[in-house]
Amino acid sequence: MLNDVVIVGAGPVGATLALALAGGDLDVVSLDARAKGTLASGDLRRYHATATVLRKLRAAEGHPGVLDEIGGTAFHLFGAHEEGALRGAPGQIVAQRDGAICRATVDGAVWITTLKQAGEGALKLPATLALERAGLVVHAPERPVPVHAPAGAAATYREIAYEEDAAAGVGYLRFTFHNGAMSTEQCRRLQDAYAYARSRRETSVIVLLGGRDFFSNGIHLNVIEAADDPAGESWLNLHAIDDVVRDIIETDSHLVVSALAGDAAAGGVPLALAADQVIARDDVVLNPYYQHMGGLYGSEYWTYLLPRRVGAATTARLVGAPYTPVGAHEAMWIGLIDAAYGATAGAFETWTRALAARLAERVGPQGLLEAKRRRRACDEHSKPLRAYRNEEMARTHACFFGPDRSYHEARHRFCLKLGQTGTVVREARPAARGVANATHAA
Repeated sequence: MLNDVVIVGAGPVGATLALALAGGDLDVVSLDARAKGTLASGDLRRYHATATVLRKLRAAEGHPGVLDEIGGTAFHLFGAHEEGALRGAPGQIVAQRDGAICRATVDGAVWITTLKQAGEGALKLPATLALERAGLVVHAPERPVPVHAPAGAAATYREIAYEEDAAAGVGYLRFTFHNGAMSTEQCRRLQDAYAYARSRRETSVIVLLGGRDFFSNGIHLNVIEAADDPAGESWLNLHAIDDVVRDIIETDSHLVVSALAGDAAAGGVPLALAADQVIARDDVVLNPYYQHMGGLYGSEYWTYLLPRRVGAATTARLVGAPYTPVGAHEAMWIGLIDAAYGATAGAFETWTRALAARLAERVGPQGLLEAKRRRRACDEHSKPLRAYRNEEMARTHACFFGPDRSYHEARHRFCLKLGQTGTVVREARPAARGVANATHAA
């Protein structure tokens, strides 16, 4: 990689010069031959300005990520977000939040949500989990942000955030999970946030806004693969996302709109369909199937939600082989979603907010909530919601805990990018060692 300025020597003079120059538009690195093992080539990125760090991380977001060192261990970094208030020594981990770490730069700090340890057989994981698996411990404080906290003047990372347009009577719940994957913990945080949105009596409409790249892709297969008991974690994760979907279905205090600026797959599709209205950006793609993952049956109430919209025959086609993705306009044509609009994420969100405001105006005068309650009561009388979940989970239990290991093999190959064949022997984890300020503890 080319740099504008390379300073040889990171003592008081060199470090001061690096800090001064990096505050501008120059890409500055500082080399210190004395600090063997603590300033490898990737670790030099601690001497870059925040704008440079963000640019490099975002350019390598999909693959392979930016290679860096934390605590003497090499990681590929993903999921960068600017931090406008926290500060520290360049390279220092100054905070953690919801599995992400905040690392200081020369003129600010950057949140990193996801890490993948360098080398064969590594998994892309929430940052603190990846560090833990590498035997590293983050000592930085947890810096939570309440889901309903207003956006401040300083930029920061918020995985889930609620905002309210009280004048329009609309609440917006935004969740941005890396690659759309939702772990057990993330599902529980989302459920808590949704409960808050649902409690607001100043609103009559809740809009679910996923990320710009992905609305949701269902359970977090990488976190499951990393677990000591993948079958058990699969079970917990599926129940956790089911709880979110159930809460959305059973909401009778608000109309709920799922607004898909990004793609959805597997359990992320019924998560979206749990809402009363589902809208998507023009080029969104839906993959409403599970069984390509080693015959996984899946849950998220899909056996209720998909037939409710498209009927049994179309549902069978959508979830079965040859597992064909569905574009937004085809999804609208078959009734899977209600509308598609917007060439860009910005245009789609503007349209979504206008639609939600119009919908809120109609709730009272047109008796929309009463009609919703009647439909749900009729469906419940026909077949209780818990019956769908019990049936789905019974079928899925066999996939997780039964003698057929197809799901576990398929998940293993998928997570480690092994294709159709190949095995990786899992090594024993090292004993934990502390990480203080992104270096080895003394």
